Amino acid sequence: MRHRILLPDELGRHFSVRQAAAAGVGRGRASARDLDRPFRGVRSVTAVETPLDRVVALAPLLHRGQLIGGETAMRVWGYPHPGIWNVETAILVVVTTGSARVRRRGVTGRRLAEGRAHPWRIGGIPVVDPAAALFMCAATLTDDQVVIALDAVLSTADNYPGLRQGRPPLTETDIEQRLQAWGRFPGSRRVRDALSRAREGVESPKETETRLLIVAGGLPEPVVQYEIHENGLLIARSDMAYPDLRISIEYEGDGHRTSRDQWRRDIQRQRDLEDLGWIVIRVTQLDLDDGRPLMDRIRRAMASRR
Repeated sequence: MRHRILLPDELGRHFSVRQAAAAGVGRGRASARDLDRPFRGVRSVTAVETPLDRVVALAPLLHRGQLIGGETAMRVWGYPHPGIWNVETAILVVVTTGSARVRRRGVTGRRLAEGRAHPWRIGGIPVVDPAAALFMCAATLTDDQVVIALDAVLSTADNYPGLRQGRPPLTETDIEQRLQAWGRFPGSRRVRDALSRAREGVESPKETETRLLIVAGGLPEPVVQYEIHENGLLIARSDMAYPDLRISIEYEGDGHRTSRDQWRRDIQRQRDLEDLGWIVIRVTQLDLDDGRPLMDRIRRAMASRR
């Protein structure tokens, strides 16, 4: 049941008890049963149902210099990170060295040397920059997972699934400079090694996984996001390609299957490429689960060109 005393609009969906008092909301209204309590000292107009919403709910409690970092920051930015993110996952909050760690139920506090993280705001969330977020959790990732994350960080694609709009553009040189500024840290060698395997222009984590699988299988690395022209016209942009052999490799995500228009465009594009003499190899999650049939298919395609 809605409370008969309306809350000021400026409080928004999540607010601290202190903010409520400053807005003229009495203690009784702030303690009313129609408000959810995701954290001690926070009130929410509706229940927190997603992990991102839980981070938003914590934001009113964070003081100057306290930033969402590490894995949580990666998730907030929308960069790929393994594992499941749910409302029970602890939120990582960082402070500069010498400051007191945040101690709160459901929150993990960590110190970070001053200057290592560049502060940003995503909506109402104070968060570390993408490079700092990745560096903070690099030690917990595998070599390939760091490459996948770097491909996303370097991507300029506006259709990369999940990435926040307005994220800072980063280049390989930017990452190298940040690595130099950070010096040695847990996972630093892993990031340095992964940077040489990362590629700009990738449009999804599965494209990176496919490329890494192909290279791990002993095949030459394909060119990513290769534009195929005919008579000066752009016919298609292939996820991965061997241009000299006219072999195109396309990862088919669920969106290609569930969207009728996308499915029809994919079929037409494949026909156009095949009419021009290209071999089109379509990849699904099944191929990533067991890459041997895919490797054999690519090898046969290569052999047919020789």
